[in-house]
Amino acid sequence: MDHLMSVAFLAQGLRISVPYVLTALGGTLCERAGVINLALEGMLLLGAFSAALGSYHGGPVVGVLAGALGGSLLAGIYATCVLRFRANQIIAGIALNLLVLGLTRYLLKMIFHSTASSPQVPGIDGAEWQVGFVAGCGLLVLATHVLVSRTRLGLRLRAVGEHPEAAGSLGVSVLGTRAVTTCASGLLAGLGGAWLALDNQGFVDRMSGGRGYIAIAAMIFGKWHPLGATAACLLFGFAEALQVNLQASATGVPRELVQVLPYLLTLVALCGFMGKAQAPGALGKPFPPT
Repeated sequence: MDHLMSVAFLAQGLRISVPYVLTALGGTLCERAGVINLALEGMLLLGAFSAALGSYHGGPVVGVLAGALGGSLLAGIYATCVLRFRANQIIAGIALNLLVLGLTRYLLKMIFHSTASSPQVPGIDGAEWQVGFVAGCGLLVLATHVLVSRTRLGLRLRAVGEHPEAAGSLGVSVLGTRAVTTCASGLLAGLGGAWLALDNQGFVDRMSGGRGYIAIAAMIFGKWHPLGATAACLLFGFAEALQVNLQASATGVPRELVQVLPYLLTLVALCGFMGKAQAPGALGKPFPPT
């Protein structure tokens, strides 16, 4: 058990947690404004593909920017569907996730002539890069917490998510606020995808692996609060790191049981806290109301 308390294990847990944290932060912003965002999985996946493509042609910095752009573009499509055309938010989110699954495989085949993975791309393989990205993730957590809890903009965001009619009557643009926070959620999820692709130095088909859904669970576990969601993401990230270490060591635990550890933890968290977490009052409700 000593290796589980080592610096290497702590670093591994932090590295694994980064895409969860960034995606959960995006989800928190979006849902505090009243928009359910199940499309985070697709935003994460498209961000990963965009980052791999950008890094392949222009290096890691271009890859990070491309990842953020890819997630933002999908978020813009999602915002248009649910805000402009008032599509059902749950159905639209799942539909976009399925679209991105097929789209990334098609683009893999068209651009890289493979349906499984991209070639190796320049990634985040230096300690300075990794420390900088993790530190930047931590700063984003603090900035999001301050934005939501301590600023006038955050007050308006929370008002839009709780009482949009009242916020609108005071001159707050409800649809504008929801559009901006939805696009911000895509940018953050895209950055999470960029980390995923560049940390692995390439894109693999379906490499998001349900991380977007786990980030949603972490957001609920954290009661739609940036710090709470981050703490939950760290829990899931270290559970995944534990899974990797258990698989690599001869513990006698069945491999299949070890592989489901993060997902089992997700189910336990949701079952234990779903009833206690209070969602924003107007979450999932279109504006103006029908």
